[in-house]
Amino acid sequence: MQRAAASISSSRAAASISSSRATAWASTANSRHAGAASCTTSRQAVAPLRIRGQAPVVPLSLSLLSARRPARTRTALAAAATTAELPPAEDAAASSDSGGIAGTVQLGALIVAWYLLNIYFNIYNKQVLQALPFPLPYTITAFQLGFGSLVIFFMWAARLHPFPHLSAAQLAKIAPLAAGHMLGTVFTNMSLGAVAVSFTHTIKASEPFFTVLLSAFFLGEWPSLLVLGSLVPIVGGVALASLTEVSFNWVGFWSAMASNLLNQTRNVLSKRLLGGEEEGSMDDINLFSVITVLSFLLSCPLMLLAEGVKFSPAYLQSTGLNLQELCVRAALAGLCFHGYQKISYMILARVSPVTHSVANCVKRVVVIVSSVLFFRTPISPVNALGTGAALGGVYLYSRLKKTKPKSQ
Repeated sequence: MQRAAASISSSRAAASISSSRATAWASTANSRHAGAASCTTSRQAVAPLRIRGQAPVVPLSLSLLSARRPARTRTALAAAATTAELPPAEDAAASSDSGGIAGTVQLGALIVAWYLLNIYFNIYNKQVLQALPFPLPYTITAFQLGFGSLVIFFMWAARLHPFPHLSAAQLAKIAPLAAGHMLGTVFTNMSLGAVAVSFTHTIKASEPFFTVLLSAFFLGEWPSLLVLGSLVPIVGGVALASLTEVSFNWVGFWSAMASNLLNQTRNVLSKRLLGGEEEGSMDDINLFSVITVLSFLLSCPLMLLAEGVKFSPAYLQSTGLNLQELCVRAALAGLCFHGYQKISYMILARVSPVTHSVANCVKRVVVIVSSVLFFRTPISPVNALGTGAALGGVYLYSRLKKTKPKSQ
């Protein structure tokens, strides 16, 4: 009986031990499953990382989340983000240099085209004026302005440049400028038909004198003493060149002077009349285009009244002129006339007025030298000295214009 009781108690003890072991194993398994679930949850809770500048989403893998190399991972990610966000400095510098070189090349090409068109205009225009049996400055002016107006209308029709929308008040302000532009071109053609091209441009080098005079009269802008001093070689050089000019006559001299006066009056009044805010929407190209079209419309009645009867194809053909060659040269002169003036506005939009004035001074030198060589114009050393002094004064005036004038 005692042995049976002992066996029963030992079996019960073994069962309790087994039960406790099973409970411990179950709790251990549950803790393992809970840890695995928490690890899985933590994996799912990690949000994917987006690197700026790249399209795909790069998820962080378990190796990246390892605690053994966190610093290396952060450094790599920061470097990748910085590389994707910022462009290379060398590429930016290269693009800036290429843009600067391209702009310089474009400006140089415009200046060369400006000079060449001005040279060919003076050559073709002088040939047409020499071929005519009598002076026709009004007709030549109307033809040049009309050819330029056709080019302008084609530019607007082809939408190469936006069409300007003008009010009646704006047209009333631009009309005096157009009248001055038209009459200035008429007197320039008168001078070119009467004297040599080089002498006309030597006289036209005195434009700064009229600019200073008219700016003081209309705008109240008084120049400095240095600017006034630069006018001395201009006036003296023009006077010296006039005294020694072989082809000198008073018609050509006063026509060139009248052209200077009208052109500079147009320039000065444009600052006064078009200085308001309402004209701010019209750029320089459209302003020049509108002035050209209005000048053509104003030149037509003047041409018909002054020279309309003389300029008929039948009459010109009866004088023995080659009408076809004359019209071709006149058309080329009109194209060059419009082209060099428009390019002048384009250059002025890219450089400062002082730089443009210096380039214009160099252009006048190039035109004078080329016309002397082409037409074989006789020129004496004293005449060359006067021309050089006038052009040197123009260059000095252009440099000194950096000083702001006093205003009352």
